[in-house]
Amino acid sequence: MGTGPFAVPSCRRIVEAGHNVPLVIVRPPVASSGKKPPLAPVQLWAEEMGLPLFQPASVNDQSSLARLRQEAADLFFVCDYGQILSRECLSAAPLGGINLHGSLLPRHRGAAPVQWTLLAGDKCAGVSVIHMTPGLDAGPVVARRSIELGRDENAAELEGRLSQLGAEATIEAIALLDSWDGQTPLGIVQDAQAVTKAPRLHKRDGRLDFQCTAEELERRIRAYQPWPGAYGELVFGPNKQMALHVRSARAIEPVGAWRAVGAAWTAKAGELGLTQPEWLTAPWDQLLIVQTGGGWLAISQVQPAGKRIMAVSEFLRGHPLPAEDAHFVL
Repeated sequence: MGTGPFAVPSCRRIVEAGHNVPLVIVRPPVASSGKKPPLAPVQLWAEEMGLPLFQPASVNDQSSLARLRQEAADLFFVCDYGQILSRECLSAAPLGGINLHGSLLPRHRGAAPVQWTLLAGDKCAGVSVIHMTPGLDAGPVVARRSIELGRDENAAELEGRLSQLGAEATIEAIALLDSWDGQTPLGIVQDAQAVTKAPRLHKRDGRLDFQCTAEELERRIRAYQPWPGAYGELVFGPNKQMALHVRSARAIEPVGAWRAVGAAWTAKAGELGLTQPEWLTAPWDQLLIVQTGGGWLAISQVQPAGKRIMAVSEFLRGHPLPAEDAHFVL
C-alpha cells in the first residue's frame, strides 16, 4: 500500500528479494482545477511490473476488506499511502502490517517527517519500520537506519536518500516477521514521552517571516523544497513588487550596522568574506542580503513567479535594486 515516490524503492526491493506481491493498493487520484491528475508513482511502478492494482476510496470499508481477505496475503507493507489502517484491516493479514516511515521514531510522527527533520534543525535523519497498530506511527520499531544530514541538504534531496535507505530496512523487517512466532514481543516500543509531531504542510507555510532568525529561515527554505516552496514579496522601487521564491540561502553573521527587519540589499560574496560553497553550482558573486530578526540571510538563488530558477546575479541584471528602501513585505 503506497502512493507517493518515497515508497517506490522499497516496493522494487521487495520484488527483487523474491517476495510475491499479489496486490498493489494506491489511493485514487484527486483532480484539481479541472486538470487530469498525474498517475501516482506507486501506480506507475505497479503498471511497469504488471502487478494487479486496487484503488479504493477507503481501504477500511467492507468491500475493501473483502478484497484483502480474498488475496490472503501474509503481510501488508505500507509506505507513503495516506490512510490509517483500522484494526480490522490490519487483522486481514496474519502478520498484520509494517510501515516504513521517514524519521527516527518516535521523533516526527505524522505526514511530513522529512520536512520537520529539517525544520527542527536535527543533525541526523533516518527511517523506521514499525509493526503497525491503528494509532498514527505508533507501533514498535522493528528496523531502522540513520544518516547524518548534509550542511545544505534540502527536503527533496534528503527524501531521495532516505527512500533508498528505507529499502534495506524494509527487507530486514520482512525477514524478522517471516521468522516471528507471533508471541514473542517484537521490536522496540516507542517512548511516548519522546514523541514529536510532523503535521502536513500547507501552501501558506511557505511564506517567509523575516522577523524570525536567519538560521530558522534557512532551515525553512531547505525544508520547503520543492513544496510548498519558500517565498516572499520583494519591493524594489515605486510601484514595483514581485513574488519571489527563495531557492537557496545561508544564514550569515552581520558585518555591518543593523537595518530594519526585512530590508534587502545586494553585496558581493568577497566583500562579506564568503567563498562559494561546493554545493552551489550557480555563481555566488552577487548575493541578496536580508536583515532578519536575528542575523543576515544571504540569498544566492531565486525564482521569480512564473520564471525559472536563477542565480541572484542574473535576477539583478533584469531587476536592479535601488540603493535604498528595497525590502521584503513583513
